[in-house]
Amino acid sequence: METSKGQKKVKDDLVSVDFSWEVQNFSKLNNFKHYSDVFAIDDYKWQILLYPRGNNVDFLSVYLVVVESSKLPPGWSRYAAFSLTLVNQLHPSNSKTLDTEHVFDKRGSDWGFTSLIPLSEFGDSGKGYLVNDMCIIRAKVAVSKAEINILEHNASSSAPIKHLNKKRRVLDYVLAINDLTYAPPGPPIVKEPEDMSSPPAAELEDFRGLGKIEKAFVPLLDEVCSWHPSLTECQRKRSCMFTEWAFTALGRPLHFMKTKKVKDMTDDACEQLKLLWEELEAFKFDLAWLAPGVQRALDMNKIVESAGKLKWLRKDVDALQTQTKRLRTELAVAEANLEAAVRDLNKTEEGLDEIDINGELGYGKG
Repeated sequence: METSKGQKKVKDDLVSVDFSWEVQNFSKLNNFKHYSDVFAIDDYKWQILLYPRGNNVDFLSVYLVVVESSKLPPGWSRYAAFSLTLVNQLHPSNSKTLDTEHVFDKRGSDWGFTSLIPLSEFGDSGKGYLVNDMCIIRAKVAVSKAEINILEHNASSSAPIKHLNKKRRVLDYVLAINDLTYAPPGPPIVKEPEDMSSPPAAELEDFRGLGKIEKAFVPLLDEVCSWHPSLTECQRKRSCMFTEWAFTALGRPLHFMKTKKVKDMTDDACEQLKLLWEELEAFKFDLAWLAPGVQRALDMNKIVESAGKLKWLRKDVDALQTQTKRLRTELAVAEANLEAAVRDLNKTEEGLDEIDINGELGYGKG
């Protein structure tokens, strides 16, 4: 059974819908994929997509999907901020809820969570998620009314930059929802490569009760927030979505600089770090403590260039030394040959001087 509440405005450019889906006879679902009934948001149709046995993982996988994406008009796109909840029917406070944002288009028509809950936990009726062979999935979806212009990107751009441009456009909406002014820098949004995706839920971790952040970022954020308490204090009055984006934006350059080495700081890497920094600045953190480190990392590019030049100079020196050694050997051989030739010449000349030409001809004999 599916139920859908009426549309309501979140902001002037966002329309939201709450949708509930009761998945009956779960054990009898034999298909790899299972779709909910269709629900409409602002003249477009949406569904929840469920992988009952997991999408190639041992987790329940759930996604939000645009219906019949192949029939969408050229250039169609919509920003959506949404949450998907697996209801705990015995203890509602233990329900599993994950939220995310995505710009849906013809190529990226589904988005969600590959690892919502381990299948072993989900299948235990005592846990409360699957009761009487039924589970309940709820979706809260806020979709932009305005279309987002998506442009093809030229082949010379790198994948990380594509990904960041898209994130930056989504960030613009998140900041707008939180009543902040932000003018996104750089070029228009570009299509995201197909291999780009949000981290699965298993890679997210709660950060100080402020939201779920990528697990790799949490230790770094804990450390810097211990040094600079204002980082967390300035975000406590923001929405959960905004706070998660803010600390994710802070975690990215921290993780970038933690994992990169001097030799990795190529032109592309520097461009990626600049984009991460631009995204982070939008959240109005006090970043005076971080700016020098970012600048030093960007300056590493000059060191990399110098190191590259030094490498080639060393190769040139090695080649010249090898050539010099070979030439010296050839010179020594040539000098030895010359010395032998001079000796032979001298002996020959001495022999010629001793010959009596008149005697050889018989002159002077009586």
